[in-house]
Amino acid sequence: MKHFINKKILIPALVGIVFITGTAFKNDFFEIAKQIEIFTTLFKEINMNYVDETNPGDLMDTAIKSMLNDLDPYTSFLNEQDVEAARINNTGDYIGIGARVKTLKDRLIILEPYKDYPADKAGLKAGDEIIQVGTTVVETYKDNAGDLLKGSPGTSVEVTYRRQGKTQTAVINRAEVEIKAVPHFSMINDKTGYIVLSRFNNKASYETNYALRDLKAQGAKNIILDLRGNPGGLLNEAIRIVNLFVPKGQLVVTTKSKVKQYNRTYYTQNEPIDTEIPLVILIDGGSASASEIVSGALQDLDRAVIVGSRSFGKGLVQRPKQLTYGTQVKITISRYYTPSGRSIQALDYWNRNEKGEAVRVKQENYNEYKTKNGRLVFDGGGVFPDVIFPASKNASITNAIVNNNLIFDFATNYYYTNNIDNIDSFQLTDTDFSDFKTYLKTNNFSFETNTEKALYKAFEAARLESLDDNIEKDYMALISNLNTSKTAIIDENKAFLLEQLTEEIVKRYVYREGLYDYYKINDSRIKKATEILDDPGTYLGYLR
Repeated sequence: MKHFINKKILIPALVGIVFITGTAFKNDFFEIAKQIEIFTTLFKEINMNYVDETNPGDLMDTAIKSMLNDLDPYTSFLNEQDVEAARINNTGDYIGIGARVKTLKDRLIILEPYKDYPADKAGLKAGDEIIQVGTTVVETYKDNAGDLLKGSPGTSVEVTYRRQGKTQTAVINRAEVEIKAVPHFSMINDKTGYIVLSRFNNKASYETNYALRDLKAQGAKNIILDLRGNPGGLLNEAIRIVNLFVPKGQLVVTTKSKVKQYNRTYYTQNEPIDTEIPLVILIDGGSASASEIVSGALQDLDRAVIVGSRSFGKGLVQRPKQLTYGTQVKITISRYYTPSGRSIQALDYWNRNEKGEAVRVKQENYNEYKTKNGRLVFDGGGVFPDVIFPASKNASITNAIVNNNLIFDFATNYYYTNNIDNIDSFQLTDTDFSDFKTYLKTNNFSFETNTEKALYKAFEAARLESLDDNIEKDYMALISNLNTSKTAIIDENKAFLLEQLTEEIVKRYVYREGLYDYYKINDSRIKKATEILDDPGTYLGYLR
């Protein structure tokens, strides 16, 4: 039996939505209602009359996603399963096996087992490929195979997995797993405390507050707050974390929208913990959204020295709206601005290039702003650090290496073929990097640049015009030169790739907890932050 939307129900519901949402939409109501009526009529006719059997749910899913693709990537539709996943991300609690898992077409890959949680206790390690859960073979399972691992605390599940070519089984006893916003805090030396904030869930400010107080009780006179790789989260938590270091009543962020009710100014609401303690914040290209509110606000207020590489550049605010049947839509409702008035948004999704791609704001179009002490800061995308460490020189190629799991897989092989006596002094060598480049070739790593795509199209056009005999040699020479250039780019990114490899390998031996201890000894950015904090004149010099 086929189902379709009843437009007599939908349009009155739309009326309520339009007038509740805000007056900005009143003038558009007729046009919105007209387009909804056209769509529902079309949807009904297709599902009732199309020559083959249709699936209304799939058609609607495609229609929604196609519509949202014209907006920004953060405006998204969440089905019932997505809503539950979002709840987990914001609370930090979920029930399962205690591991990060990647779902592929024919298997589940353990990306990272959490120390002393069920998967770890069952002996599973990063790189293990789960091929069967209970009696269900992952390869033939049509739905999300990751759901097979979920279950109530105290229940167990048997998994069959492949490790280094050998098939093994393990029984995992499920338990409640808490994902901490602050997975690590400790003293680096007798004066400097180190706090890692990995996400802005609803426990972020509480856990950061606790870590700060604890470190001060241990004698910390300086603080390093590590926001590297933190993708953001809840706006209010970001404001509360800024409030730990600045007085009550301080402007932190402003949001601006076409809907007046979303135009807001956010001020700190509580008494701070410490407004004087010297503070360095670490950021990188993975620090986004709420991470940029914290680092951008504290930079504008001259309350912290920012160290690292330019942050991601997400200056857009989303709000979930409840829909029917337990679904939601997450909508970009406004842009946010730091206390100096600058926007952190990097990509322009509303003025795209001829390929339909969002473009980055050009440096010549950056605008100047001033911090509380009169230092110049700029908009144009992301928070620009006071002390700069270069990021990857060619994100497209290095991202392709990461996204193809080549760093992850190399680390897996390294773990099973090398013993490390002292992880604190572990360093990859030039020979290791050479082995990695050989590994890329062995695993047929290929990355097609936009230049190669354009050349191929030109060559195909020449073929159709029977011109290929004249240009084939030139074409092949250009492709050869491009491949040489790509190899050179990998060499140029040696430091970046070695950092990624080192992080992945260290986690294999001592888990994520051990990685933070390794950072405290070996990480160049933490060393620089510590140097700045050890010299009050240098620290204050950056803020003046």
